[in-house]
Amino acid sequence: MISRRTFIASATALIATGALSACGGNTPNAGANAKTLTIAASPSPHAEILTKFAKDKLAKKDIELTVKEYTDYIIPNQVTSSGEVDANYFQHINYLNNYNKQNGTDLVGVAAIHYEPMGIFAGKSKDLKNIANGAQIAVPNDPTNEGRAFLLLAQEGLITLKDPNNLEATPVDVADNPHNIKFVEVEAAAVARQLQDVDFAVINGNYAIEAGFHVADAQAVEKSDGKAVEQYANYIVTTPSNKDDERIKALVEVLTSDDFKTYLSKTYDKDVLPAF
Repeated sequence: MISRRTFIASATALIATGALSACGGNTPNAGANAKTLTIAASPSPHAEILTKFAKDKLAKKDIELTVKEYTDYIIPNQVTSSGEVDANYFQHINYLNNYNKQNGTDLVGVAAIHYEPMGIFAGKSKDLKNIANGAQIAVPNDPTNEGRAFLLLAQEGLITLKDPNNLEATPVDVADNPHNIKFVEVEAAAVARQLQDVDFAVINGNYAIEAGFHVADAQAVEKSDGKAVEQYANYIVTTPSNKDDERIKALVEVLTSDDFKTYLSKTYDKDVLPAF
């Protein structure tokens, strides 16, 4: 599995088993012969986007959207591969590629939808530029998101990496650590909760939003240049047999529209940016 912690055993307790959308005739504008599309998603912003923006637009196309929320980064891919859901919406392409490699799966990214800048947030300490010697920084511990965190720390001059282009860097890949930073590696979903116990934390965008943090609150944010969007844009992901499914094509059309760009800007400001 991708995570280096024994997470799966406890993850099932975190599943939100109830679908967020109503069924059958309760869906506004859905016809009697509406087709159902079931998507696994992280609560924020992914499930919010699906239920508050995409749901009604798909109903007009006679597609009834059902959203299942998951709070981790592993189970959504598992239920997509098993066919329990039609697709998922929570991950960037590097995470997907690593997941496929580690698990022998063949899930595919259908379209890049949005990008969430990763940020460094203050915990017990408040001044990143004057970080104390031996300060603790919490980072996500799955390969691609930990690597992303280390790239951000390197961007801010806090560390130097042996390979500045290594997307899967870990503490052993640090060439220079002048502040003797102690890295606290935890599950991505737990980093925000760790903040009160460490000096700083590098938090994934979706978990930052869930915790009530914003890009404007961060001590530092990764540069939202073309490379970052290319590597870390969030995708609609499904199985090879479903990649040309008309329901999924309809969802992609809704989530790559000018209306969606406007929705993102009004709803999330700089926390969630379009990736198309």
